[in-house]
Amino acid sequence: MAETGRVVIVGVSTYWGSELARTLGRNPGVSEIIGIDTSPPEVDLGTAEFVEADIRNPVISRILPALDPDVVVHCGIVLYPERDRPSRALHDINVIGTLQLLAACEKVEKLKALVVRGSAAIYGSSPGAPAFFTEDMARRLPLVTRFQRDVSELEGYFDNFARRHPQITCCMLRFQTEVGPGLDNPFIRYLSLPVVPTQLGFDPRLQLLHSVDATGALAAATVNPVRGAVNVAPDGAISLSRLLKLSGRSSVGVPPVIAGVLLKRVGNLLGTGGMSKDGQILLRYGRGCDNRRLREEVGYEPAFDSEGAARDFAAKRHGMSAIFPSPHPGSPVRSLGR
Repeated sequence: MAETGRVVIVGVSTYWGSELARTLGRNPGVSEIIGIDTSPPEVDLGTAEFVEADIRNPVISRILPALDPDVVVHCGIVLYPERDRPSRALHDINVIGTLQLLAACEKVEKLKALVVRGSAAIYGSSPGAPAFFTEDMARRLPLVTRFQRDVSELEGYFDNFARRHPQITCCMLRFQTEVGPGLDNPFIRYLSLPVVPTQLGFDPRLQLLHSVDATGALAAATVNPVRGAVNVAPDGAISLSRLLKLSGRSSVGVPPVIAGVLLKRVGNLLGTGGMSKDGQILLRYGRGCDNRRLREEVGYEPAFDSEGAARDFAAKRHGMSAIFPSPHPGSPVRSLGR
């Protein structure tokens, strides 16, 4: 898509929505950026305009068509619980909100593309999982948590919308776990514990997506969306034990059942909703995603592989510059990622 035109970012007050707005503001192919959220963003969005609205409210079906977007980017899906947004509220925010947004998109006459910032949690995590999931492997493993089932449900609505509106390019981005300076999520809080509890008998392989690449991939998919699901993941993977070593963190192995209780209780002490069930399972079995569609079709080359992201994160945690970049930024690690 040479000229992207007017972009509406839903969930613009989230970290990723704000970062996308600022990134697109530097793209001459984007003529106008309008952000929608329930409260104003805490950061300067540059040239982007802001509209206060809640996509769970049916009034969005009047607001969105009036904005007349060429592209809608949904950054409002909540990936983990917090004290002000507990697990029981996530279904309402994610599924009901997405349903209302899709209904509003149906009334936008010139809409060219719909891009959704989703989650790789739809693949699940289990000992029988492949080393790297491709996009056609969703729902092959049991979806054992409420969030996994919610992601599957909202992707089902998204797929139905795409079938009914073939003239609109619908792109579902499935993001892996992000790390980077300035981020605050349960996984980073987990790594910040004085002593990190690990699950005895398990050393999961993780894909860590650098925040630079998370924003870059989202922006690339906005200006060059492709149909269907796209994994947003780095090359390769890194074991939890190596990640902790690079981060200089002490760890203690505990039985998995006890680890789950610890992660929840410590999370509450840190002012969060605790490590979600999805996070606990991920820290037991890990998960890898193939990123071929991202590279070859969306056209985004990750700057960091998994270990490079871990090294950069560890360096900047200690107030250092990125002295440990990926050996070949943007190059594939075929022995791990293919």
